[in-house]
Amino acid sequence: MSGARRILVVVHPRRPDAASLAAEVIARLDAAGVTVLLDPLSADVLDPGTRALVHLATGPDPAAGCELVLVLGGDGTILRGAEWSRSAHAPLLGVNLGHVGFLAETEREHAHASIDRILDRDYAVTERMTLDVIAHVDGVEVARTFALNEATVEKAARERMLELTVEIDGRPISTWGCDGVVMATPTGSTAYAFSAGGPVIWPDVEAMLVVPISAHALFSRPMVLSPRSLLAVDIVAGTEGHGALWCDGRRAVDLPAGARVEVCRGAHPVLLARLIDQPFTDRLVEKFGLSVHGWRGSRAADSP
Repeated sequence: MSGARRILVVVHPRRPDAASLAAEVIARLDAAGVTVLLDPLSADVLDPGTRALVHLATGPDPAAGCELVLVLGGDGTILRGAEWSRSAHAPLLGVNLGHVGFLAETEREHAHASIDRILDRDYAVTERMTLDVIAHVDGVEVARTFALNEATVEKAARERMLELTVEIDGRPISTWGCDGVVMATPTGSTAYAFSAGGPVIWPDVEAMLVVPISAHALFSRPMVLSPRSLLAVDIVAGTEGHGALWCDGRRAVDLPAGARVEVCRGAHPVLLARLIDQPFTDRLVEKFGLSVHGWRGSRAADSP
């Protein structure tokens, strides 16, 4: 494999259309002399003929040495690919096969044109801010991870609230009886944080977002913090509530009473490969199906 162009392909494991598209994409990349790597979960969905064209990527860093991580799936699959692209400092490009696909760069019908662009290295690369997340139990570090969209501290039992104290830059700001709290990046502001009532933040704004979930408190509004802030959430000691830390809805850690989660700006961003120079406003309108009927602005002719 030395000297060859290398691309890691990540495939949604339960969509037949993802497997069929993967077969087409892998055949094209292989014919162009590109070494295609797949993680074991993605390889399992392919037919034997297609599997013969790829190399199985194992170990903790399957994208090492790859110029690109190409994801065929929805936002959940893209978040799986982001775990590997971030550690390898390789750009991530998503082909949307899901519903909203906010993180995807292109749609299924444009997949082959996108492969042409990839083969020509005709794409731009942008950075997306991440969060570094550390969990402590009894003063002992039990987990260290990251989030591209959000880190959440949530109640583990439906019948009990959590008592959470939120600290910003070493100072307590409030204690909430709540279902949890979302700590999001601008990229994640259109995901869980948005569903919990948080604002949309344009991705080129550097900030952290804190959104309480169903908080029983007078002061429970979303807060937008400096990217230099240090954020911490404590599950109040002695309370009956038991919680869990989730990062991007993929990686979970149990949190007993007294546990502490610390969050700050991530040391390493996620790189996204961009094929389309599209304003974020247009992406927001398209993905959320927003009505812009009646707009008479200077670029009305270009409106979706």
